[in-house]
Amino acid sequence: MDIRALGYLRIETADLAAWRTYVLDVLGMNEAQGSTDTQLNVRIDDRIHRFQFVAGAQDRLLAAGFEVANARALQDAAAELEAAGYAVKGGDAATLADRRVQGLVHCEDPSGNPLELYWGQAQDHTPLAAPYGNRFVTGDMGLGHVVLPAPDTEATLDFYENLLGFQLRDSMKLPPVAVPTGAPGKDFHWMHFLSPNRRHHSLGLYPGALPPGIVHFMVELERLDDVGYCLDRMNKAGIPIASTLGRHSNDHMVSFYAQAPGGFQVEYGWDGLIVDPATWTAKEITADSFWGHQWNG
Repeated sequence: MDIRALGYLRIETADLAAWRTYVLDVLGMNEAQGSTDTQLNVRIDDRIHRFQFVAGAQDRLLAAGFEVANARALQDAAAELEAAGYAVKGGDAATLADRRVQGLVHCEDPSGNPLELYWGQAQDHTPLAAPYGNRFVTGDMGLGHVVLPAPDTEATLDFYENLLGFQLRDSMKLPPVAVPTGAPGKDFHWMHFLSPNRRHHSLGLYPGALPPGIVHFMVELERLDDVGYCLDRMNKAGIPIASTLGRHSNDHMVSFYAQAPGGFQVEYGWDGLIVDPATWTAKEITADSFWGHQWNG
């Protein structure tokens, strides 16, 4: 299957106003075309949107959107999913119009995470006037990465690696205390990091359940200073910092984590590792970070 990138995230929220302030005033993103009183579309590059926050009764992931090259690639992907026993549903006209794509199918991974595979998303060719002059690292590597709960870890890893065609980049053992909703009776749980492109990882699989259906998403900045400026804005706004600034051992990202309005976290980083998929070998990492990333609870 020819998946190219993590293209967008759709998130239901019980507090749309809080997300509006968080993403526009703190994260330095832009409101995009198609926003309404009940839906905030968010732009960070030349795509029409990369995030959609939809007003609702709860906080949860509605869909992680993964991009394929064209109509034939989407047709092939849907056929492969169905042949492997996964239910696939085509997007109706209203869905295509909302996502601003030319083709889309819905499916779920083995842990029940909602996915949308799509092609042909519209661009916005107007200059991006980021509020603080910050620019995000996207392009053919997609919006960043997302970490999803995967209590059925091995089946979910097999789905992404052997069916969707993601490359396993590395894995890490987590102690049971770090995975309170993990399978009982284990000495450790595996967390896995994968990607369909040159970004070290576009997807992380956390080996436990989490009510919002998302652990965190990451966006990458072009300059380290922009990470620092955002950290200052977080502190000024009184937003809890979940993890201090640090550099990860696997993707080498210098980042911090902050609590988001939906009961999960956002990672804001710089200098992520770009890999050559043809020469990469999967590894076990034995420490989360080279330095920093002190977790607050």
